[in-house]
Amino acid sequence: MSKVIATAPLEAIPWPTLDPFLFCAHHKDAYPAGNDQLAPVSSLEGRQIGNDFSGKDGWSMYHGDLVPGFPQHPHRGFETITIARSGFIDHSDSLGAAARFGKGDVQWMTAGKGIVHSEMFPLLDGQNPNPAELFQIWLNLPAKNKMADPYFSMYWNETIPRLQIKDPAGKDVQVMVYAGELPGARGVTPPPDSWAAQKESDILILTIRLEAGATWTLPPAKPGSNRVFYFFSGKDAQIAGQSVTSGTAVQVDPSHDIEIVAGAEGIEILLLQGRPIGEPVARYGPFVMNTQQEIQQAFDDYRLTSFGGWPWKQDAPVHDRTQGRFARHADGHVETPADAALV
Repeated sequence: MSKVIATAPLEAIPWPTLDPFLFCAHHKDAYPAGNDQLAPVSSLEGRQIGNDFSGKDGWSMYHGDLVPGFPQHPHRGFETITIARSGFIDHSDSLGAAARFGKGDVQWMTAGKGIVHSEMFPLLDGQNPNPAELFQIWLNLPAKNKMADPYFSMYWNETIPRLQIKDPAGKDVQVMVYAGELPGARGVTPPPDSWAAQKESDILILTIRLEAGATWTLPPAKPGSNRVFYFFSGKDAQIAGQSVTSGTAVQVDPSHDIEIVAGAEGIEILLLQGRPIGEPVARYGPFVMNTQQEIQQAFDDYRLTSFGGWPWKQDAPVHDRTQGRFARHADGHVETPADAALV
């Protein structure tokens, strides 16, 4: 019997997801050099500014009108996990917290009862291109935690747990363990109200990089978990004995170990795994709750309170060009990669 349950093409944003995941977007932009405002030096003519997902010239402005990115917008009822593989993200939120992260850093934010934040992509290099790549993943919250206090954590690239091993043929394998546990590596500690903080959740979030011809095997998950591989970089591979090409999502039976074999080129795969929360999902735009009445309440609360208001002068604030990677939390505490122990 095949270990592969289903496959689907990765044709557009967002990618298809299964409970407990709500959303997965892979943004990869070949941004040009930045000007004094950290905006593209290139003309914006021909773009639908404010809603540019065109990929024109290899990059998009998204909802930004000067700097690319996502100006202030609200969330309630779930979590965002942002893996900044290259480039930088400037975060600002309604709690007064701020951050600049990139180069492999991860931000994990519990929206809970409500938060407003912006995510801008400053183009810091004024002379050379500013390539940027990120994953944003939405992880649902169970009903009991949907109205938890907002919270965010920064996990610097230097401290992300990883496996760097050789396969039996001596070929390179690297697995970044963002959440969950593998033999030899335990992922980061998730926020306290996260579904990932529950032992029964079986959450596992990985990126898997294999050199050409390399082989790696993922151990079985807990019964009942959903397990999906997103093959996003490379040419061809075998997943659970089935040949697949890049740009394919592969759902597999969680009760089996799964062998991955890279083809003639190196490959990269994102894995999202978790036990379903199994509750009703009502969603509209930036809010994810259990009932339509709760969605309406979210809109009413946002109109009344703005989830604490917006303490910034701009809808899309960016930090100074010379600012390094940092995170300033709502309580005023500031952390940088230098404060964390290296892996």
